[in-house]
Amino acid sequence: MLFQNGPLTVRLLEHKDQHLLAKWLSDPIVLEFYEGRDNSFDLEKVNQVFYTGEEDEVKCIIEFDDVEIGYIQYYLLDDDAKQNYGYQHQKAYGMDQFIGEVSYWNKGIGTKLVASMVHHLFDQELADVVVMDPQIRNARALSCYEKCGFQKVKILPNHELHEGEYQDCWLIEYRKKC
Repeated sequence: MLFQNGPLTVRLLEHKDQHLLAKWLSDPIVLEFYEGRDNSFDLEKVNQVFYTGEEDEVKCIIEFDDVEIGYIQYYLLDDDAKQNYGYQHQKAYGMDQFIGEVSYWNKGIGTKLVASMVHHLFDQELADVVVMDPQIRNARALSCYEKCGFQKVKILPNHELHEGEYQDCWLIEYRKKC
């Protein structure tokens, strides 16, 4: 287990979780905001994307009341990303997440998850800053992140290919309050 906050638990991804990821990442409702509805995952693609390469990412499963409900990952930004975003001399982490069980949406779990992960990154990984790059159109996610203390830094034009079109994204950051 990486951490627990009441009914919320974040644990490291295990091979047995491949079926959950395939289920979530083939759901058009989830894919509308994560990966794109034209980028569905089957078991083979899950294994290729989540279980090979990218050793620098810490990949985790989100549980709520002992039910697996989603996925979260975090990673140190590489030198190119730090240069592009302006974090050259900082220990900067990025994170990505989704709640794959849509019946758990709009219950405040995402806010609790993001706030808990940010706390973990500052306290356990000694982050200087945590960043994300959500699509501008993802108002629900942006609202969640702003509730957690993230601030909009700048627009990243044509940053992410999503459903055949490049989407503008916000670079958002969280800095520890002194």
